[in-house]
Amino acid sequence: MSDLRQSFAQTENLIVAPGRLLLDDGPRSGMAVLLRGGRFAEIGAAAALRARHPDFPVVELPEHLMMPGFIDTHTHLTQSLGKSLVFGEPSEIFRRIWVPLEGSLNERMVYLSSKLAALEWLRGGFTTAVDAGTRSAGHIDQLVLAARETGLRLVVAQICNDLGGAAVVPERADILRLAEAHLAAYQGDPLIRASLAVSIPEVASDGMLRDISAMAAAADVTFQTHVNEHLVAVERSLIANGRRPLEHLARIGALGPQTLIAHSTLVTPSELNLLRDTGTAVAYNPVASVWKGNAVAPALQMQALGIRFGLGTDGTRADGFRLMDAAETLQRSNYGLASGDSSCGGGWLWLDAATRMAADASGLTAVTGRIAEGLAADFLLVDLDRPEFTPSHDLCWELVRYGNRDQIDAVFTNGRLRMVRGWPVDWDARALLGEIRELAGPAIAAAPIHRIHPTADSVFAVRAS
Repeated sequence: MSDLRQSFAQTENLIVAPGRLLLDDGPRSGMAVLLRGGRFAEIGAAAALRARHPDFPVVELPEHLMMPGFIDTHTHLTQSLGKSLVFGEPSEIFRRIWVPLEGSLNERMVYLSSKLAALEWLRGGFTTAVDAGTRSAGHIDQLVLAARETGLRLVVAQICNDLGGAAVVPERADILRLAEAHLAAYQGDPLIRASLAVSIPEVASDGMLRDISAMAAAADVTFQTHVNEHLVAVERSLIANGRRPLEHLARIGALGPQTLIAHSTLVTPSELNLLRDTGTAVAYNPVASVWKGNAVAPALQMQALGIRFGLGTDGTRADGFRLMDAAETLQRSNYGLASGDSSCGGGWLWLDAATRMAADASGLTAVTGRIAEGLAADFLLVDLDRPEFTPSHDLCWELVRYGNRDQIDAVFTNGRLRMVRGWPVDWDARALLGEIRELAGPAIAAAPIHRIHPTADSVFAVRAS
């Protein structure tokens, strides 16, 4: 650990020469990057880069892969304190668990939850997270503080519901004022980017959905909402509007390149065409589908149609490698097996969906998602001197099938070393865990959560007695 810390004690005008470098055309040997100003300043053949800059220090990492950090296109940082409460629960857990939990958190608990989530995400190789907005009473500054302290790149949404679904529902004029202030607060910020959100379409008026989507488009940020995830929500929309949720958003003009739809698991052929024709992006959340959803998004069909999508966790499990594995596995089990598709997109698709495509879906193409000159130096150093990668015949597939977060030796954002072998280099994560163990129990107990099933632990206790 100390060797990596010493090697990256300074990253200004530093040449990094890994054994393999994951570029747009795949893993390459004999390449190196020059870090400067928190960005990838130059990329080229290692020998040529050394020759151009003979006075710059060089970090040689012959047994490592340098790859872009993962980007989580959809998550909820303020749900980390109760993440295992939803195991085995039926769908629409947000009504019985997440809204009551998040709405009961005070400022300190919002901060602790956000920092715990940021720690987990960085440990799992995520250098960027797109937060869909906290339902707590206006403590977005605590999400931002946690991201700054940990180094997690954050897209953070201001929820703009005007019909419910949050701890506090302001008047329309106040919602629009808060949205404008939120957009202004992070302009030019090197780590934080603003977003606007409506939790689900039915908790906002048509006018609010249309106006917030338009406001996001004008500011060149994402408008986020959860759509077509659960059968009951689709049916409620049919009853209320005569149209399915995606159809309704299209009808009122809320779709477009600025819009990032979480889930889109229950989609008809015509709705897929709406996504394609409007340029709307989708967060494909495979683990969430398995754990608490009604269906799996047809990601391979989306890819074939040219629909923009990236991978998201929905706050389920913070391991970028296992997320890619789940993304490919669910496409295979739900679609590939029935059609004899043995490739299911190939390993390269899921690497792209977790990095480059996720950046596009999140509105961050000009910022991160690739190892390319001028982009932020957000990257991972993955140890290839492991049994899982020996011998190596197809590294892209091996990363999808054999990758795991314990193979990540270092995590960087903006060119700064943030994590070494799963632990932060410049703050005390153990102290954070201790405080959370002390305070989380009473906070959860005070929240008006309604679980359907007992915990597995309690079932075992009854059986033992």
